[in-house]
Amino acid sequence: MNKGLLKAWSDEKGFGFIKSDTLEHDTFIHISALKHMSRKPKVGDTIYFEVATQPDGKTKAVNCRIEGVAELKAPYQKHKQQPYRIAKSNFASSFLGKVASIALIAALCLYAFNKYNTHSNSQTPVITNDDLATFDEQYPKFVIPKSTQNFTCDGRQYCTEMRSREEAVYFINNCPNTKMDGDGDGKPCENDSRF
Repeated sequence: MNKGLLKAWSDEKGFGFIKSDTLEHDTFIHISALKHMSRKPKVGDTIYFEVATQPDGKTKAVNCRIEGVAELKAPYQKHKQQPYRIAKSNFASSFLGKVASIALIAALCLYAFNKYNTHSNSQTPVITNDDLATFDEQYPKFVIPKSTQNFTCDGRQYCTEMRSREEAVYFINNCPNTKMDGDGDGKPCENDSRF
């Protein structure tokens, strides 16, 4: 711990300098190092302090106190109120309570399982051969060309680039960015006289 005399102080700026016989240079002191004192420092006060080196290499006074000046006591702090705790029930810790809890969980699981089974069984659609026979009539837009093994998406987009109507149908159903179905009805190249 060093002892020195406060030789300069600026109340406006909140800092000053301490001259000590034990140190080569005057030591910078900031008001924040004396915030626990009952009054502000004055030129001529005797200061007890330690020296700390800042990242820029300069030194400053820390852990300071003014000789003959009382330190402020920390304000009275109320103890934090502990949250209310719910007492454990003897029923829950007893054997009968454990058996009842397991039975309740089992009953809920059984109920959920039965509910799921009846719900999933009633919602499963059944497709018959009659449904398959009328599928093409119900969904005519999804016509798949008979021979698609020779067609591949290769970047073509326009009707003038197609060799057949089947190829144009394949392209609008399977390839991105095609520009062959201007009216959006699913029938490509309707105005092309080649097809």
